[in-house]
Amino acid sequence: MSYFKLPETTKVERIIPKNSFDAYINAKQKKKFVDLIERIRWANKLSFETINLSGEEIQEIQVFTLELRARDGFDEILDIINKAIPYPIIFFVEYKEQFLISACRKHPHPLNEDNTIIDWVFKSDWIAFNNSPFELRLKKNLDFVYFDLCRQLARKSEKIKSLAELCEHEQKIKQLTSAIHKLETTISKSKQFNRKVELNLELQSMKKALGLLVENG
Repeated sequence: MSYFKLPETTKVERIIPKNSFDAYINAKQKKKFVDLIERIRWANKLSFETINLSGEEIQEIQVFTLELRARDGFDEILDIINKAIPYPIIFFVEYKEQFLISACRKHPHPLNEDNTIIDWVFKSDWIAFNNSPFELRLKKNLDFVYFDLCRQLARKSEKIKSLAELCEHEQKIKQLTSAIHKLETTISKSKQFNRKVELNLELQSMKKALGLLVENG
C-alpha cells in the first residue's frame, strides 16, 4: 500500500530479510520475528537526492512497511529495528484491512555506535485502508517533515515547534499522569481525614497542572 502517494523518486521497494536483525536479537525475539512478521519492505527513502529537501538533524527518512501475521505484540519488533537503524523510520504496520503508523525520536548510543536509544514513540490507532487522517507534508526541510508527522500522531497542535519540544511535552504528561495515579492510590489507602484533605488539595493542583499542560499542546 502507498498511503502517502510519495514521489516516484523516493521508491526503493526492497524486501528486507528478517534475519538482517539477528545480531540484535535473542532466540525468543527471533521467534517473534518469524511468528508475527510476514514481510518487511523498505518502501521509500526521503532525502535531498530523492525529494530535494535536506535537514539539520535529519539527513534521511526511511519508510518501512511491515505486513503482520498477527495483530498484537509487534511493538518490540519496531523497537529492535529502530535501534538497529540510525535513520528516522516511518513504519506502516499492516494487518488484514487495517494499518497503523509509527515513528519515534531516537539518538545515538553513547557507548555503542551500532545502536540507537529510543526517546519516545509516536503511534496512531488502527486505521482502515480507505481512511486518511494523516498527511506527510514534503516542505521546508526533513526535520520539519518528520516532526510534523510525529506531531500529527501525537494529536498535538502547532503550538509545539520541534520534535525535541514534542517529546519533552509528552514525557511531562506521562510523568504527571503517573504521579496523579500514585497519589490517588495513596489517598484511597489513607485513614486520617486531615491527611486525606491535604492530599486531595495536592491532587486537585496536579490535575489542574495536567489540564493546562494538555491544553498548551
